[in-house]
Amino acid sequence: MGRGDLTHAEWARLAPLLPGDGRRGGRWSDHRTVINGILFRLRTGVPWRDVPSQYGPWKTAYERHRRWSADGTWDKVLRLLLAHADAEGRIDWSMVGIDSTCCRAHQHAAGACTTPPHIPGRRAVPAQHRPDEGLGRSRGGLTSKIHLAGEGGRRPLAFLITPGQWGDAPQVIPVLERLSVPRLTTGRPRTRPDHLSGDKAYSSRRNRRYLRRRQIKHTIAEPRSQRANRQRRGRRGGRPVGFDKAIYKRRNEVERTINSLKNFRAVATRYDKRAYVFHGTVTLATIRLWLRP
Repeated sequence: MGRGDLTHAEWARLAPLLPGDGRRGGRWSDHRTVINGILFRLRTGVPWRDVPSQYGPWKTAYERHRRWSADGTWDKVLRLLLAHADAEGRIDWSMVGIDSTCCRAHQHAAGACTTPPHIPGRRAVPAQHRPDEGLGRSRGGLTSKIHLAGEGGRRPLAFLITPGQWGDAPQVIPVLERLSVPRLTTGRPRTRPDHLSGDKAYSSRRNRRYLRRRQIKHTIAEPRSQRANRQRRGRRGGRPVGFDKAIYKRRNEVERTINSLKNFRAVATRYDKRAYVFHGTVTLATIRLWLRP
């Protein structure tokens, strides 16, 4: 077992969540060997052709990752992992932080085909496909941005990939709409944290109205410009927003979550051309974090 490979305990937790045999007339190669090869590429960021031969043919690892990113297999595995973690009490719902991070895109990430991709064996388009491929130009050049909601245990719960120049405040609602942890027993999935924290970039009337409507307590810093504008308008400006400095100190948890996620070099630097493949890469990194004790 190489450095970074799945341990026996991690594999025992992951194996029951993976799909069974492949299409009729064929069988998948050993899941553990192939997934360890995918994790090697995720951790090191090497080209697929440079994945060591001990993990089998590189093309098998690439096709497995691309197929499972397209048909939503990685997303299903993550949802099941979150359901088990919630049943075991391993999710800290007391504080969920929202933040974003830019990922520099490698030059190989540009130049994808303009025709929409299709799920292998089907005619449908991957659910995570984006016409803009999640690439944009900002001060750092060609970049992608990951907007995520992280729980108190410093692990992601939900995320969204957008071009790098997109703002943070408009993505609060889309990220929270993706937050859904199913129950192992009967009942609806849990979609609301006990508390939400965010920095000044997420302060807007639209976001605060949405959080109040969903009855989600929140601590979001208010910029000086918004505070001055509210005070200038008098009664029409509304009431001052609530802000608890003691609770806001926990905002470092989501920043540490981002640091843990970007320890994977294939996440810190985007090498994937297609947005749905990069979404699968980030999802696999999230799965790896939830598998760790």
